Amino acid sequence: MSMLNQFTWVILPYLCLVVFIVGLIYRYRYDQFGWTAKSSEFIEKKHLVIGNWLFHIGIVPVFFGHVAGLGIPKTWMNALGVSDHLYHIGAIYIGSLFGFMTLAGMLILTARRFAIKTVRKLSSASDLFVNVMLLAIVFMGMYSTLVTNYVIPEFDYRDSISVWIRGLFMFTPDASLMTNVPLSFKIHILLGFFIFALCPFTRLVHIFSVPLNYVQRSSILYRKHRSTGHKN
Repeated sequence: MSMLNQFTWVILPYLCLVVFIVGLIYRYRYDQFGWTAKSSEFIEKKHLVIGNWLFHIGIVPVFFGHVAGLGIPKTWMNALGVSDHLYHIGAIYIGSLFGFMTLAGMLILTARRFAIKTVRKLSSASDLFVNVMLLAIVFMGMYSTLVTNYVIPEFDYRDSISVWIRGLFMFTPDASLMTNVPLSFKIHILLGFFIFALCPFTRLVHIFSVPLNYVQRSSILYRKHRSTGHKN
């Protein structure tokens, strides 16, 4: 096994995850006021609403689809009565539906951030870079699902990528499993790890700000101000 292969599929993923965890801790402890995303809704709302709706409705099923496909062994799926054929139908057709929604949302949001001058001026360099990175990740995921799986139908990522990533999180990574993985899948995976490493230093960090305290917070009471002045 080459040193490059070992670095790419063992050392680099761990580096990205360490940067992600340490960066989140540092950002939370020393930059809580910056733990948010700057809103550009007051500048342009129509494309933002459409793009956000498509992206967020699509990305949630896509995320859980990745968790199931990468985290659950094929043998477990078969034991539950989910055959390989049935699994691939769900992954390709249902996954593609939500994948297209996610991709369409990212295209709209990225075009909005670059094409609308006022939105672009409000955006930082990291905002623009994150948009491009997310678009590239979603595009490569769709390309791998629709094109690579069609060109190389015998490839099953559950026999290689899934086993590798489970080993990664169990601290028993096997870089050799990634040797014969198609290039589009490799690019998709590496971009995913890079975005994890960038997350603590960009606006993406706001996804970890779940307002759980709002549930038990007392209601805010608003009263109309009445003037006490007298007319002459």
